Amino acid sequence: MVDWSAQDYCPVVHLPENYTVLDLSGGTWISPKTEYSVGKYDEVRPNLYNTELFGGTRLIHMGIDIGGPIGTPCMAFADGEVSHFGYNSEPGDYGHVVITRHDIDGTAVWALYGHLDAASIEDKQVGQKVDAGETIAWFGSYSENGGWEPHLHFQISLIEPDTHDLPGVVSPQDRQQALLDYPDPRLVLGPLY
Repeated sequence: MVDWSAQDYCPVVHLPENYTVLDLSGGTWISPKTEYSVGKYDEVRPNLYNTELFGGTRLIHMGIDIGGPIGTPCMAFADGEVSHFGYNSEPGDYGHVVITRHDIDGTAVWALYGHLDAASIEDKQVGQKVDAGETIAWFGSYSENGGWEPHLHFQISLIEPDTHDLPGVVSPQDRQQALLDYPDPRLVLGPLY
């Protein structure tokens, strides 16, 4: 069991005081009324993931989405290192991705930063050290982030990924295991909603 309170964490995006908490449970993306927004963890989002990648059955979100302008900086939430990075090119996928590895209370934890711009993976190396609060990536545009509005998909994992990918959306039959493998990102992001 990880003692998430064992460390102080840095924000992964500097959010303004006023941002919109999205409700995507209706299956449609509605533009927020504010420049920044937050999409929920463990939210059922029918009809939102309709590319071939999701197979028509994956609809439960395993990360937190933080929306904002293209180029918004993303920071490491804690000291760690780069474990994976790359480009997931399928429509609806993450686009450019950076995954970092951290030691939280003696337990290895991975953090996926998805929907990034191409500069986010330039000059990255596996094992490269990152400091808490260090800018490690930036929000990508629709053309390079998998075909989404500009945002960061942030997800934590207790399972080491095989590559620069984690299932950010799971099917209902996989939900219970996914909740164990991919804990609520608010454990490190704080009470965003």
